[in-house]
Amino acid sequence: MSTRELFLQSKGYTTKWEKYFDVYDGVFEKFKNKKITFVEVGVLNGESLQMWRKYFNPDSRIIGIDFNPECKKFEKNGIEIFIGDQSDDKFWDEFYKKIGKIDILLDDGGHTNTQQIITTVKSLPNINDDGILMIEDTHTSYMQEFGNPNKYSFINFTKKIIDDVNFKYPNLGNFKVSLNNYVYSIQYFESIVIFHINTKKTNINKKIKNKSIDNDIITDFRYHDSIVPKLLKNKIIYKFRYLKKYSFIKFCYNFISKLIIYSNNY
Repeated sequence: MSTRELFLQSKGYTTKWEKYFDVYDGVFEKFKNKKITFVEVGVLNGESLQMWRKYFNPDSRIIGIDFNPECKKFEKNGIEIFIGDQSDDKFWDEFYKKIGKIDILLDDGGHTNTQQIITTVKSLPNINDDGILMIEDTHTSYMQEFGNPNKYSFINFTKKIIDDVNFKYPNLGNFKVSLNNYVYSIQYFESIVIFHINTKKTNINKKIKNKSIDNDIITDFRYHDSIVPKLLKNKIIYKFRYLKKYSFIKFCYNFISKLIIYSNNY
């Protein structure tokens, strides 16, 4: 049964944005027949947790997190409820110390920049390989009542993670605070950001060859008819290419070459 059908069968009052259901079904399908640990931030009336209890494998562990102590009353039918502030680092440290690693975290909590960012930073290292962190209602990054738009919005934070993931390419360096040992890929939908976690696939990228280089390999034309080949093939420069056997000269040659290429691309 689809998440939309289960939602419409809910006995108590609850709400969801219409476009979310197709995302749920597409992303969560692979977990339906597995015994997983599922966590949702934002309990409200508890109906969403009941929906997930029916959607996933009956042996799955379903956990809700909310700041309102009254939500503890929804701890029934095998559902666990934790009361705490998702913007509190210590809450997450204690939560994961007690629960261990999880498979899915769905953040439908308070939707502020701080809440979404801290939930992301504290949860990514605590999600199993092939697991998912889904942050909902990211449209708040554009709403004044949430102090946005500004450069510290959650969406801008995720754009920095795009840079972080791409810095797995060799020799690009590292960020002071990095999550690219956990995030394998990121998906964007309207009002939803999904992080796919797989520490086994976040290794430094490397180039592989299918065979030895052939003599008749085709010429790389990426800088054809530009200033780069004209300068690099200058007769004077060419005469001194043999000096590249010396490390310092080679360094200077490569540096100048890259500087020319950069200037041309710029």
